[in-house]
Amino acid sequence: MATLPDLGVSAFINILGAFVFLLIFAALRLQPINDRVYFPKLYLTGQRRHHPHPHGFVNLDLCSYLRFLAWVPGALRMSQPDLIHHAGLDSAVYLRIYTLGLKIFLPIMTVALLVLIPVNVSGGTLLNLRKEIVFSDIDKLSISNVNPGSNRFFIHLLMAYVFTFWTCFMLYKEYSNVAFMRLHFLASQKRCADQFTVIVRNIPHVSSHSTSETVDEFFRRNHPDHYLGQQAVYNANRYAKLVKKKERLQNWLDYYQLKFERHPGKRPIGRTGCLGFCGREVDQIDYYRARISELDKKLASERQRVLNDPKAVMPVAFVTFDSRWGAAVCAQTQQSKNPTQWLTDWAPEPRDVYWQNLAIPFFSLSIRKFLISIAVFALVFFYMIPIAFVQSLANLEGIEKVAPFLRPVIDAPVVKSFLQGFLPGLALKIFLYILPTVLMIMSKVEGYVSLSSLERRAASKYYYFMLVNVFLGSIIAGTAFEQLNAFFHQPPSQIPRTIGVAIPMKATFFMTYIMVDGWAGIANEILRVKPLVIYHLKNMFIVKTERDRERAMDPGSIGLAENLPSLQLYFLLGLVYAVVTPILLPFIIIFFAFAFLVYRHQIINVYNQEYESAAAFWPQVHSRIIASLLISHVTLFGLMSTMKAAYSTPLLIFLPLLTIWFHKYCKSRFEPAFRKYPLEEAMEKDNLERTSEPNLNLKSYLQNAYLHPIFHMFEQQQQQQQEQQREEKVEVRIDKAQQHHHRQVEKEEEEEEESKSSQATTHYYHHHHEQTTTTTHHHYHQHEHMSHYHMGPSDTADSPSPPHFVYHYGVDP
Repeated sequence: MATLPDLGVSAFINILGAFVFLLIFAALRLQPINDRVYFPKLYLTGQRRHHPHPHGFVNLDLCSYLRFLAWVPGALRMSQPDLIHHAGLDSAVYLRIYTLGLKIFLPIMTVALLVLIPVNVSGGTLLNLRKEIVFSDIDKLSISNVNPGSNRFFIHLLMAYVFTFWTCFMLYKEYSNVAFMRLHFLASQKRCADQFTVIVRNIPHVSSHSTSETVDEFFRRNHPDHYLGQQAVYNANRYAKLVKKKERLQNWLDYYQLKFERHPGKRPIGRTGCLGFCGREVDQIDYYRARISELDKKLASERQRVLNDPKAVMPVAFVTFDSRWGAAVCAQTQQSKNPTQWLTDWAPEPRDVYWQNLAIPFFSLSIRKFLISIAVFALVFFYMIPIAFVQSLANLEGIEKVAPFLRPVIDAPVVKSFLQGFLPGLALKIFLYILPTVLMIMSKVEGYVSLSSLERRAASKYYYFMLVNVFLGSIIAGTAFEQLNAFFHQPPSQIPRTIGVAIPMKATFFMTYIMVDGWAGIANEILRVKPLVIYHLKNMFIVKTERDRERAMDPGSIGLAENLPSLQLYFLLGLVYAVVTPILLPFIIIFFAFAFLVYRHQIINVYNQEYESAAAFWPQVHSRIIASLLISHVTLFGLMSTMKAAYSTPLLIFLPLLTIWFHKYCKSRFEPAFRKYPLEEAMEKDNLERTSEPNLNLKSYLQNAYLHPIFHMFEQQQQQQQEQQREEKVEVRIDKAQQHHHRQVEKEEEEEEESKSSQATTHYYHHHHEQTTTTTHHHYHQHEHMSHYHMGPSDTADSPSPPHFVYHYGVDP
């Protein structure tokens, strides 16, 4: 068990590590070569094109290094409206979670340290217990030090009510503010495709009808006044994989071409086998060119299959309406007598769509979710093994009493302080490092169709994991390791009493974890070691143009799937130990304050959120803080029941009941703002838009909004071809004009005829060019979705175009 000197060693290591990380960051952020690593958001938004410091690889302005904390005022300077405009509502609300933690725990910490610490210290019960119980000086500040049956427990009971009421009050205010911010954000949001679009799943198969025809007929019949059109969904997952494979091969080709340009006298030679150590020797440039050429043929073939195979059309469609009101009615109502068919919901914004999962058949989704639930359950209990190992490192005294032969190694002061004060938190952090990636893969297998829902589901799994393993597992396993000797030498009737005394003592382990994860870990977040290394490797081997340099940037995102559960763990620890071991609260306060500064800086300068869900994750945050309150009530109830507090313990029964009532009230009061869109607001925005833009053509605005990304690639290729053809026509006109000029010089007698001929020819080309550009618009017909033909660079002349938007026949353009 970590003692006060052990915690001092841990605090020194983590504070020193955080300070070193901040110093390194302060130096690296000023270097011009690192500007795209530490300020990519400013480049993406166009606020910065060049580094403000002198050009070169090293910043030689020594005065700038003295202001190594200059980023702190910059992180606080931006107002909340400007932050929402700059980074979105998701980022702004995410930061409010940290300020909520400060608002909740600062007053609680003040009251707890002034009231509960003196009460606990004066108890003295730990000194009267049997010597088999392992404890430290820090545990004398916890509730475990109060005498069993003492009237002092009424003070803890009163503080539990005070802390609960204060937490609920702050939660109510924050829920109200976030709900208002969401509604205001949606009301002030510019016109977006998802405001008019509904995703329809489990479309029934109708014989002799295509999916597009079935959808068009159904919505013309049931939504005749507002239905505008629909976009079928195609299973293009295999094509997308081929595209990614081509991009990887192209990167290698670019690398070897750049290498050859730097050393023209030596062609790059390598082997084709595993990691270049086996296989035949080849010229790398010719090898990758040949592979890309073969892949282009496969891409052309796969494209033909996607566009021509009816089985590639999935029973999913994006249906659009001519008003927000019509979309809201469709998204929030049942469409069919059969509740398992024609399932409608708001479409995620186009950049939020996870296209791979749209190809999953609807009937397999429930099976997938069931199997993943079993896998998550197994993963949670599998991770109990490394968690128990971490706890064995944190509790050496109990092991010493059971295995005395280890005492010479363990009793070394430096070794003991390091093992108990720093290593447990670090080991737990390492074990949890890969877990968010695994849980995200599981969420993708479940079949959610948007990135935001994937992150929310992965966050839910991670929260349950943190609750069971990090919190409950650490307490149970840690208590067992600490009190091994007591369990072996005392009667079974005394085991609950031993556990009740030992649970508050686990606060020392969580203190070490908070220092590793919440202090040094947050400082490492701002340093961005991994993106820094990857960017410079790309810049060294791949980057040839400014566009390549922009693609080498990796701004990343907040990472809600990982950061939200970690935040909720801190709320859980703070609420559970506020009454039990209040000395833990200062560690949590430092985390919330420091993390708020770091993440505010990162959101302003670094992160580029992939989507905007308008704070759709907030109800989950609120619910889990409420769950933390309930767990704190149950924990306190169990502790006091083991301490013979028969008079005060029953009064705790009302706390969870009041908390559950409060949660249901907030759920009914505020959660509809996060689940539904008010028809009143939709109608108001529609009327305002019709008044301000009476000639708005929604068809052209929505026609390709929900087209699969690979089909956008098709259209970009066609546009590039058209531009090349136009450039060739311009060159032909210039050449002909030059020929006329030479003829005029050589033959003066034909000057008038040649000039007239030249003018007529020029007039014909200009007239023909204007006519073709004004007539190259798309015609839309009923049940028509493959009416145009385009050619890609590697496609044949009869290659059809991507499926275009299908419009309702009765609505005029």
